[in-house]
Amino acid sequence: MNSRVKNLLFWVVVGLFMILLFNLFTVPSQPLEEPVIFSEFMLHLERGEIAKVTMKDNQISAVLKDGTRINTFTVEYPDLVKALREKGVQIEAKPPVDSPWYITFLVTWGPFILFLGLWFFLMRQMQMGGNRAMSFGKSRARMLTEDKKKVTFADVAGIDEAKDEVVEIIDFLKDPQKFQKLGGRIPKGVLIIGPPGTGKTLLAKAIAGEASVPFFFISGSDFVEMFVGVGASRVRDLFEQGRKHAPCIIFIDEIDAVGRLRGAGLGGGHDEREQTLNQLLVEMDGFDTTEGVILVAATNRPDVLDPALLRPGRFDRQVMVNHPDIKGRVEILKVHTKKVPIATDVNLEQIGRGTPGFSGADLENLVNEAALWAARLDKKVVELVDFENAKDKVMMGVERKSLVLSEEEKRTTAYHEAGHALMAKLLPGTDPVHKVTIIPRGRSMGMTMQLPTDDRHSYSQEFLFNTLSILLGGRVAEELVFKDVTTGAGNDIERATDLARKMVCEWGMSAKLGPVTFGKKEAEVFLGREISQRHEISDQMALEIDYEIKRLIVESYDRTKRVLTEHIHTLRALAEALLEKEVLDSLEIDQIINSGTIVQEAAQIS
Repeated sequence: MNSRVKNLLFWVVVGLFMILLFNLFTVPSQPLEEPVIFSEFMLHLERGEIAKVTMKDNQISAVLKDGTRINTFTVEYPDLVKALREKGVQIEAKPPVDSPWYITFLVTWGPFILFLGLWFFLMRQMQMGGNRAMSFGKSRARMLTEDKKKVTFADVAGIDEAKDEVVEIIDFLKDPQKFQKLGGRIPKGVLIIGPPGTGKTLLAKAIAGEASVPFFFISGSDFVEMFVGVGASRVRDLFEQGRKHAPCIIFIDEIDAVGRLRGAGLGGGHDEREQTLNQLLVEMDGFDTTEGVILVAATNRPDVLDPALLRPGRFDRQVMVNHPDIKGRVEILKVHTKKVPIATDVNLEQIGRGTPGFSGADLENLVNEAALWAARLDKKVVELVDFENAKDKVMMGVERKSLVLSEEEKRTTAYHEAGHALMAKLLPGTDPVHKVTIIPRGRSMGMTMQLPTDDRHSYSQEFLFNTLSILLGGRVAEELVFKDVTTGAGNDIERATDLARKMVCEWGMSAKLGPVTFGKKEAEVFLGREISQRHEISDQMALEIDYEIKRLIVESYDRTKRVLTEHIHTLRALAEALLEKEVLDSLEIDQIINSGTIVQEAAQIS
């Protein structure tokens, strides 16, 4: 009996039960007139005032000669009909109403049938759904087999070092004897670490696609439930499925959801998550690599994982997947533009160079936004201008065309952004200015975008000092031109203060305090870290740190004010050009600066 028929029978039983209840508890219809007592009816009869009566069971409905209707009820009275006939009353008799056969049947057998039906339904549910009731402990892993669409290394670009790290796993799954005959042991587990969007999950799918083996995919949060013991049961079931389909790959995404450091929480209790982690540790150390089961996991929070999970024998190998460099970004763009018709003027190397810090997901989004932009304009191919518009949208935000600025606000914004751009152009060693705009985008009313020529992995002290001056350039420009300041520089001041604090407290770039780190980062107690490990700072040292941070900000502010005062005419020229065109690119900014003598003087600024 399938589920549809079973459900139909259940609702038939419920419907019959409802009919039974309705008929059992429905009150019989009462006459419209208020009934009178039988003795009063007999009094009307003796007076000869009754013209007609209608008799039905023990109910009597009478019509008086004046048209009045009365109702009453009687008991056994054999002489009633004789008395009515003597008074000449017209007598009408109606047969009693019998209940339908199904009502009689339900009243007699309904409760017994209902009990049997409910018992049968519940027993069938327990028999057929007994395993379903225990399915809480079954793994929710989804298996991708060979017949499904494969992801290969051709679909993964920009992470060549990470791909080289996992090639041995593929070779082992294809030819395990190659390693075993020399006594080698393939890593039991591979932990893929990297920022979000860098391709960790894609790399794991590519491993399965290249090895042509079943691929079990599950998220770390799928293990933990509110029921005690469910997570550990799912871990056991997952590895049992893996052994049945060996050789295979088990991939646990976001493993930090279940693999966090034990002992977390104020009570340090044995909660469900810790029990799940304990079972995972046992399974990883228990299964034999000769079975051909490889565990691959991914996380962007390796710092919160339990050390027992990271030791050799469990996750033997850790693969770092970082943001791609210029070459990697170009390769990723080539992958994502395979199905996108692009114009001949599109230079992917130029786009890759102009997107520093972009992850693989960011570049995919960039290509998609460019295609949508071109489709919105009914173009046949995606042109370079579409990529530029998409890049501006991703990096600076969407243009807020509905925001109308007053002329005063627009003028203030123009001088503010001109101050940023001019300082970035005048100071040596800074990132080139890519674009300046006073069109409101995102949460800002204007923006100055700098793009580095090469990827930066470390920053010099001179570069950081120049960055402070660039951040303060907008505030100084407002003060020089309008003799007043606005709230528009709030975010700039905040970023400058954070940068100065890091220079003093983390990077040891204070000549007065020396190369010392102050204020060790506090770890959260709910991650299982001891909160007492933080490095205490005396009140006197904290005061000196505050003075040093303020000194860096004030010195940078004075330096910026001196530079912009010397080149106030160029500042006005940039601002007026922004008011006229609203957007200036790097070539236009260079033309404005070259019209004066700024280029020759820039090298003398320190």
